[in-house]
Amino acid sequence: MEGNRVAMQKAKMERPLKRGPDQNSLSSPIAKCPFMSCSSLKTLHSLYQGSFPFYRLPSEVGHFSLDENRQYHQDNRKLRYYSPPVGIRKKDSPGWNVMDGYESHYVRRNEEEKEGLLHILTWLEKNQSVLGTHVEGGSKRPIDRDFVTWRGHLTKLLCTPYETQEGWLLAVTLFKGTFYISERETEAARKKREERTQEQERLMYSGYKFESYICADGPYGSDQMDILQDNLKLRTVPDSPDRQPSQSAVVNTNEAYCSVLLARLTSHSLLISGEVDCTDPSAKSSIPPSSYIELKTSAQIRNPHQQRSFNRYKLLKWWCQSFLLGIPIIVAGFRSQEGKIVSLETFKTSDIPHLVRGERNSWDPAVCMNFCNKFLSHIKAVVTKDDPRLVYLFAWEPGSDVTFTVHNDPEYTILPSWYVKAMN
Repeated sequence: MEGNRVAMQKAKMERPLKRGPDQNSLSSPIAKCPFMSCSSLKTLHSLYQGSFPFYRLPSEVGHFSLDENRQYHQDNRKLRYYSPPVGIRKKDSPGWNVMDGYESHYVRRNEEEKEGLLHILTWLEKNQSVLGTHVEGGSKRPIDRDFVTWRGHLTKLLCTPYETQEGWLLAVTLFKGTFYISERETEAARKKREERTQEQERLMYSGYKFESYICADGPYGSDQMDILQDNLKLRTVPDSPDRQPSQSAVVNTNEAYCSVLLARLTSHSLLISGEVDCTDPSAKSSIPPSSYIELKTSAQIRNPHQQRSFNRYKLLKWWCQSFLLGIPIIVAGFRSQEGKIVSLETFKTSDIPHLVRGERNSWDPAVCMNFCNKFLSHIKAVVTKDDPRLVYLFAWEPGSDVTFTVHNDPEYTILPSWYVKAMN
């Protein structure tokens, strides 16, 4: 019954936005602030320079898994374990072919189905007691957080002051004292997705395939076993197949393990959920997110220009993604033009800002966080009507200010009726 209900709700939530004849216009808003001073927010990075704002590192309060059919499970069945082969160290050239299996061992998630906040809301419905309540203005908040959103949405905000190519649409609803933020696909993003070349598809696949070389379904890969035997004096336990990376396994992008965390940015309390690539059984701290590792792939760096581009764009996004969830380590595989991993490199998330400091046209982590803080304050100032049927749609394109429109069309609703009923 739970799977059927989630599937039905998913279908209901994923109806496409209405567009006008030019395929670029949204359905008519019911209201829009006529004054730039109250309807827009500037994004120029120089406006957000200053000291780094207070950010309380996230603490995990829960998790969930999505199986091969994208069905929700209240457990960690899809958590994978960092298990690099014996002898593989930084700067080694393992030669893994991350294009192998693209034609025969690849199951793609249906990107036409826009899930929105579906899985976070499912977790919230099942875990209301975890978050408690907060009395504000004489009424209780069923979710004791100012904001609920995906890590990826906040990543877009952090990158905004330095983004020059892609805009975004973020839908916000205020319900019982909590702001829910859900991304909408822009027309440009839809077109880009539908026009992806096979080469671009293969590059996307390579990132998932990389994980199959370095992650196991069980907690004890061969090198982790050696560490545990040395440090904990455990008796020898034979490795089983699920404790070794499976290089021939099917890559299924429906599958995911997601962490649910609480954080705070200055005065804004946050509930963030994000997909986690793997956990390290040999980490000094076994308490998540300190044990989590982010896995990345990138093209082999061959010259100073490519290095500057990598530092400017890739490291910015990698830092934002990992910092927001409190993930301390990023393991990157650099691939050749032939699609083979030629080197591995480990980055400490906390070290990345120092790697780019002082470079021309570089980025500043304080600017990223200050803009995010300002945008969340902007939401609180603008989104004043507490109504699960009302959606404030914030829009941004590079070189422009953030603007918003207000909608009560059901096509825009981000909170399904079953969730509203559960919270009432």
